[in-house]
Amino acid sequence: MILLTTDWGQAWSMAGISVGVVFSILVLLVLILQVFSLVAAGKKVKPQAAAAPVAPKSGAKGGDADEAAVATAVYLYLNGRHDEESGILTIHVNEHSLWHEELNERL
Repeated sequence: MILLTTDWGQAWSMAGISVGVVFSILVLLVLILQVFSLVAAGKKVKPQAAAAPVAPKSGAKGGDADEAAVATAVYLYLNGRHDEESGILTIHVNEHSLWHEELNERL
């Protein structure tokens, strides 16, 4: 019975309007992205012909200690002395939580 009382002209017009709104928003979004890409392409910084070489930072915190730590880690890794993982995952289930007790009290 509800099929007979539906105004199908209005239903199809609402569907058409909603699809049209979605597609118009998508077209507008594409146009905005195109404008942004053109603006970003216009602001490219020209690379300098001869850039000065970057010197390593001297006086960094723990420079020698960092190098020693990296060297030790690489040495231990290459010699097979790194941590061996068991691959076993242990999950402890708490069956008696406070929520469980509150539920039991209400029952």
